[in-house]
Amino acid sequence: MIRGLYSLLMSGAQPLLRRKLRRRGREEPGYLEAVEERFGRYRVRAEPGALWIHAVSLGETRAAGILVDALRRLDPSLRLLVTHGTATGRAEGQALLREGDTQAWLPWDTPEAVARFLDHFRPRVGVLMETEVWPNLALACAERGLPLALANARLSDKSLRQAQRLAWLSRPAYASLAAVWAQSEADAQRLREAGARVSGVLGNLKFDAEPDAQRLAQGRAWRAATGAPVVMFASSREGEEREFLRVLRAQLDMARSGRGRRNTDRLLAERPVQWLIVPRHPQRFEEVAGIARAHGFSVSCRSQWTDEGPAAAEVWVGDTLGDMALYYGLADVALLGGSFAPLGGQNLIEAAACGCPVVMGPHTFNFAEAATAAEGQGAALRANSIEDALRHALVLVADEAGRRCMVEQAGQFAQAHRGAALRCAQALLALGPPDG
Repeated sequence: MIRGLYSLLMSGAQPLLRRKLRRRGREEPGYLEAVEERFGRYRVRAEPGALWIHAVSLGETRAAGILVDALRRLDPSLRLLVTHGTATGRAEGQALLREGDTQAWLPWDTPEAVARFLDHFRPRVGVLMETEVWPNLALACAERGLPLALANARLSDKSLRQAQRLAWLSRPAYASLAAVWAQSEADAQRLREAGARVSGVLGNLKFDAEPDAQRLAQGRAWRAATGAPVVMFASSREGEEREFLRVLRAQLDMARSGRGRRNTDRLLAERPVQWLIVPRHPQRFEEVAGIARAHGFSVSCRSQWTDEGPAAAEVWVGDTLGDMALYYGLADVALLGGSFAPLGGQNLIEAAACGCPVVMGPHTFNFAEAATAAEGQGAALRANSIEDALRHALVLVADEAGRRCMVEQAGQFAQAHRGAALRCAQALLALGPPDG
């Protein structure tokens, strides 16, 4: 009865989904690609027996890439079906594909679309990355005897409360999963409370990511040639850049006027700093550059730089994909995007792996355990606001010995938590029948 009502609502919402895709497609053309796949109508070839990985967006797809590398080391003949929900996830996922692999959109969660998806592709085992569990999809897989796992699984307190409010729908979905491999003990406990049968705590796949060595070295070389410390706002989210630039403009004006009395004003007056903003979402690159100009800053965008390095400007904007290692190499310290608004924070593990100290805001519930561990080990600092974070960053760039200590701790923190990818790959290959 309850599932039938949910299915009816999802079916009725399909026109709204089409409208949303058209609207998003005006900014991100990737959303207009193969739209009918969203409704379970596929033209791509489908050979049964692939291992199916669903990675909804960019972060999950990067985590999936780490898992795929481990899977291919264990089984070089592996064939993949990779599905996504966002345009950035799908674009990133293309790099995971080899000959014989397939990429598609995951369908909207109606019984009919899910059935067409499963009938068309007939995977031997499926794995959902991190968080996304759709009721009709999960239950349909269980009814067909298709093992469906949740890997690198995490569940925040906020998401648990939401799941509990919809327990009549979410609890059967979680319970139907063949395996759940949690990132941490705290995640495992929350997942159990949501109804999942947790099979193990395997750690966070993202610790096994290897930064692009060439880009990292390029960023460090450019930093050495810059002549001023570089403070980066990494993976910033909507609303955060405007507040950051507002605070920065006010403090710079105060420092230059000689009227500043705060420690931040003094530090800004004593030492020039290069500012770098790297927005989380590519469709906002131009918007963020425009916000910086509106606050009176000169702007240089990464896409316009030559091999010689960044062009002179008060604010640099990282407007390219796949360059995070370069940006972290370029930065002396990074403010963590998504953590200064109640959005849960972005991934700080990549910064640690690149040896970049991090200043986090108060909202890190998406990476709660990693954030707490990084802070405890001295690889990250906690700030109450963007103004507080700027103060921390300026103190760090003025304290070379303290910053070097944080760089060392960041590397040790990243190294100490590796190994989840191999553990997860082994568990996943053991879950389903052999291909063929």
